Amino acid sequence: MPIKTRLLNALNAFIKYEQDGDDQFPNLGPSSYVRPDKPRLMLYNDRSLISSIYTRLSIDVAGVDVRHVVVDGFKRYLNEAESSLNDCLTFEPNIDQGPRQFIQDAALTLFDKGVMAIVPIETSEDPSLSKSYDVFQLRIGHIVDWYPQHVKVSIYNEIKGVRQEIILAKRAVAVVENPFYSVMNETNSTLQRLVRKLALLDSVDEATGSGKLDLIIQLPYVIKSEARQQQAEKRRQEIEFQLRGSQYGIAYTDGTEKITQLNRPAENNLLKQIEYLTNQLFSQLGLTPEVMNGTADEKVMVAYFNRTIEPILDAITQAVQRSFIGIERVKKGERIKYFRDPFKLVPVSDLAEIADKFSRNEILTSNEIRGFLGFMPHNDPKADKLLNSNMPQPTSNELAQPTQ
Repeated sequence: MPIKTRLLNALNAFIKYEQDGDDQFPNLGPSSYVRPDKPRLMLYNDRSLISSIYTRLSIDVAGVDVRHVVVDGFKRYLNEAESSLNDCLTFEPNIDQGPRQFIQDAALTLFDKGVMAIVPIETSEDPSLSKSYDVFQLRIGHIVDWYPQHVKVSIYNEIKGVRQEIILAKRAVAVVENPFYSVMNETNSTLQRLVRKLALLDSVDEATGSGKLDLIIQLPYVIKSEARQQQAEKRRQEIEFQLRGSQYGIAYTDGTEKITQLNRPAENNLLKQIEYLTNQLFSQLGLTPEVMNGTADEKVMVAYFNRTIEPILDAITQAVQRSFIGIERVKKGERIKYFRDPFKLVPVSDLAEIADKFSRNEILTSNEIRGFLGFMPHNDPKADKLLNSNMPQPTSNELAQPTQ
């Protein structure tokens, strides 16, 4: 760009704001010190071990690409569909979120609420009147009330800047239920039992650290008359005053008085129960400590993906496909599919051998393999052909000769 053109068209955000001031934004709508469209976990899930499990699962779900694609008669992937729905899934579902953040929002809401709804905010036609329409904007909401043919959904309204409850037809939204609902969201499920045990442990810890001594003082006389009770109350206040005024918390008593200290330490089996429920929850969800701390090998991660992540992705993609594509477009070969990078978990030491097998057996071209490695495609025409470079290739003269 020429220097003169650049100087004429250049814009500095700070200089523009100083020139125009707040007058350039006459009405921005309501403001908030936190992001209003961000999903909020339930209180007991947000402040416990459960939030780390939800976050780990949602990040792994969002790490898989979801696309609107076209398949052939054998249900084999051909190419991505050129549709606004695919733009939502791969580029911008709404003004506040990218595709990965959108899928993570969907997974978090699914885990926390048990059921969530993917709502088409902007469409080319009324979804309640048409079965074939384009979707231009998507948002995640949680279902508040259920009706025979409709649902009431709490969803963020970007025009007003607040969450709003609206009633929509079930066929107009993609309703997704958590595949692990009986493990995570049922009243007496393993996760809910773990939540209650964690709450009990927190209450015990608060009582232990509250500064109370929980002492019982046995005085050397019977406390039945009012005078004796007043004398006992005075003695209790004296001991409290001694402990409060002492630098090291030391008090003295008479040799005939006996002091019993309660729950020091608090002996219970809550911790063992929590450890047991945590192990049960991990096994039922297909999680392992190695997956949580990032040290799992390839075999463990493949099992984790097949047992845990794949059912969640299947539930989301099938709901979107049923609601936003419809049976007629499905018959024409349109699908919602998810794609996982097969080389993401492969060590560098094994990558060369895998690349050799894929190219030797004419499964991938050299440029396709270079794309997985993050290299630019080579301009050699041979790099875009499926051929075995270890075998001699026939020349053009040999190909032109007729066979006998």
